[in-house]
Amino acid sequence: MKKILIVDDDPMMLKLVSRTLMDKYAVSCASSGAEAVDMILDDLPDLVLSDLRMPGMTGYELFDVIKQKGISDIPFVFMTADESDESESKGFDKGAADYIRKPIKSALLHKRIERIFQNVDEAVRLREAAETDMMTGLLNKAAVNEAISKVCKDSVGVLFIFDLDDFKLVNDLYGHEMGDKVLIRFAELIKSITRTGDIVGRMGGDEFIAFCHNLQNEAVIRKKVIYLNDEIVKSCKEFMGEDMNIPIGCSVGAALANADGKDFNDLFKRADAAMYFTKQGSKHGYNIFKEDDRIQGESDVSNSFQSIRKIFGERNIGMGAWVADKEQFAAVYKFLNRFLHNYPWDIRILSFVLSAEDETDIERYTDRFIDIAKQIMRTSDIILKYNKNCVLMMLMKVDNVSIDVPVSRVIDAWNKECDRDIEILYESVSLDGKEKETDE
Repeated sequence: MKKILIVDDDPMMLKLVSRTLMDKYAVSCASSGAEAVDMILDDLPDLVLSDLRMPGMTGYELFDVIKQKGISDIPFVFMTADESDESESKGFDKGAADYIRKPIKSALLHKRIERIFQNVDEAVRLREAAETDMMTGLLNKAAVNEAISKVCKDSVGVLFIFDLDDFKLVNDLYGHEMGDKVLIRFAELIKSITRTGDIVGRMGGDEFIAFCHNLQNEAVIRKKVIYLNDEIVKSCKEFMGEDMNIPIGCSVGAALANADGKDFNDLFKRADAAMYFTKQGSKHGYNIFKEDDRIQGESDVSNSFQSIRKIFGERNIGMGAWVADKEQFAAVYKFLNRFLHNYPWDIRILSFVLSAEDETDIERYTDRFIDIAKQIMRTSDIILKYNKNCVLMMLMKVDNVSIDVPVSRVIDAWNKECDRDIEILYESVSLDGKEKETDE
């Protein structure tokens, strides 16, 4: 049952509104803004229904205090006998969910509150969908990176990168459906070794990440890694049979976050460097980053092409296109322009622009469009989120006629997935600006 806090200095109004709502909601009452603050901090309600004009602390001031306490997701509904549009406008400008004039009409109040809860539930559903890796139920790459970035600077703990060893053989020998089953099980195992409050996500392919608070003990880290390796082998034999002989296992890189803090990018690079040494060794184990690892990693390159491939190569290519950042996209663009000076390939640049009458959340839909396109395009194709509603792609070995095929596939997939009227305009040009002639 959802909880509603009613705040009003008029005892009769508290009694009236409470009686109106108590059959459907868990109702509590506060007779002042100060009392409401204490009650909210003690037990967060799902909605606050507050009088606007109160002595000591107005409804607006109560709203501001709660925001200052870092609580920003509780919807506020203001009640007032003030007839002025200015008051209503001010309430909405502050971020109020609704504004109700006294005297309160029971049926209208119920409808307004039901609508607010429906909107909140839908917003939560959309946010979770945007932040969740659909296969495993963990946070996706963008969401987990953001979540860890917020906590690691000021937290003591450890950042883990987990990588399934020889996972590609599962897909090659048993098919991608079996591969998905193994990934889901591995995600469950990682979740089982973390605690409430720890942050766990999937980076893509068979690579996962976690930040565990207040963990610094290497013996505990070792125990977790041994458990993951033992259990994933047991699960794979359960799925594929006891004669399964793929050397499946788990390689782990770890970096400690101390009280003085490191930002996420720095911690990730350290954990990734530790992962490199695990992969260089016997796999199925772990390494914790030490300050001399970076020097050792660089000196190991000297004459070993295997080491070079491991350092510069992409560990989990997986399926679909490469979603690059602007720096990576620019580097590839410059290289391919040089390449085209000697080799007359057909390489095209695609631009997709998303628009809608209501531009609210257009960036979230752009991100969803990229997710869909990534799955459909080839591993040799490159995607860039250019800005909040523009996506660029580079496609290899595609001319101005055959480009229609991948474009149609992406648009068709988008139309099946999109739940909103989004217009997509696209344009295609040759990368070097010199259109090749095609055979009739």
